[in-house]
Amino acid sequence: MLNESEKLNEIIRLGTELVMVQDVDILLEKILHKARRIVNADAGTIYVREGDHLKFSHAQNDTLSKNLPPGYKLIYSVFKSKISTNFISGYVAATGEILNIPDVYQISGTPYGFDSNCDKISNYKTTSMLTVPLKTSRGDILGVLQIINALDDKGRVVPFDKNDEPFILHYASIAGMILQRAQMTRILLLRMISMAEQRDPKETASHVNRVAAYSVELYEHWAHRKHLPEEQIERNRDILRMAAMLHDVGKVAISDLILKKPSHFTEDEYVLMKNHTWLGARLFKEKQSDLDDVASSVALTHHENWDGSGYPGYVDVDTGTPISPSPSGGAVGRKGEEIPIFGRIVALADVFDALSSKRVYKNAWSEQDVLDEIRRESGKKFDPDIVEVFFESLDLLRSIAKLKFPLLRRTLTP
Repeated sequence: MLNESEKLNEIIRLGTELVMVQDVDILLEKILHKARRIVNADAGTIYVREGDHLKFSHAQNDTLSKNLPPGYKLIYSVFKSKISTNFISGYVAATGEILNIPDVYQISGTPYGFDSNCDKISNYKTTSMLTVPLKTSRGDILGVLQIINALDDKGRVVPFDKNDEPFILHYASIAGMILQRAQMTRILLLRMISMAEQRDPKETASHVNRVAAYSVELYEHWAHRKHLPEEQIERNRDILRMAAMLHDVGKVAISDLILKKPSHFTEDEYVLMKNHTWLGARLFKEKQSDLDDVASSVALTHHENWDGSGYPGYVDVDTGTPISPSPSGGAVGRKGEEIPIFGRIVALADVFDALSSKRVYKNAWSEQDVLDEIRRESGKKFDPDIVEVFFESLDLLRSIAKLKFPLLRRTLTP
């Protein structure tokens, strides 16, 4: 356990670390994880305010995670509740007060109470709980941070120390301001996506959010297989989520006659449609950050195929002109590991969601047909390693598919 000086130094360090995270959902996950570290808590949840509701966004639980096989994560339901002083997180959201409860099963004489249903479902006993508001610089409530079951040096559940309250409040104030900035970044991304959505009825916010969430899960699983450094994985997850959301942003430059056609394309229309890859990459030509670099790469390469039969191939992103012309006059396609890893991952995530979703020109495929198609395309359209990772991650991907978007959420990181 940390002493007071160590806690203060940790808060300063964590504030610097959090400000580097750009994506809202990864930031929420980190805010919760780091808060638990400051006060040595076994579990926790984080809620995001959406109007007059709180959305259960992320959950972490070390005790339950230890019971899972290596590489597996907890899967939990996401729900929304109207803000009310009748329950603990609602009370904190409504009043802006901090609540430090030694035992949630011994609450009396308060307007709020504890719902034990989650404990019964998960077979976990909640005892001590520290619940803190996340606020903007103006004092508006962004969400609620709920930290569960403080642990002593021997791992026993104890009440949260009253002396920890100023530290966690200071941490929450820093986290709230950083969260506000990340939400502004998310809004700008969604506005870019909404332009594509208005042009292309297939390119919905739900689709791009699911593709982004699938892509992050696939990347994380693949990266751990490759034994990449944890710091690199964390940084890339943050960038990939946002870049994957923008994978089809180049469609804003494609004619409505093609985008909104309620049937399959002719050969000439398909040729024009392929241009959305390099047109999207061109939007990020003036690179100011790692996000610009990855977003450009993903936009350009998410339709390349493992066997080299995809598009657009090696082209100049300013003009779409082939850099390496093929005998047919087109561009030579990238193949195998010539395709950047993020492009290979988004390619599979995009197809998985497209086949699983209803479109104006087709019904959603059955899950079995989708899975059979992905198996068939392993080594042809898709990187075989990514296909293996896909099937190993299937339960998590199914849980993402059930979520209501556009607000993204993350599965639990132990």
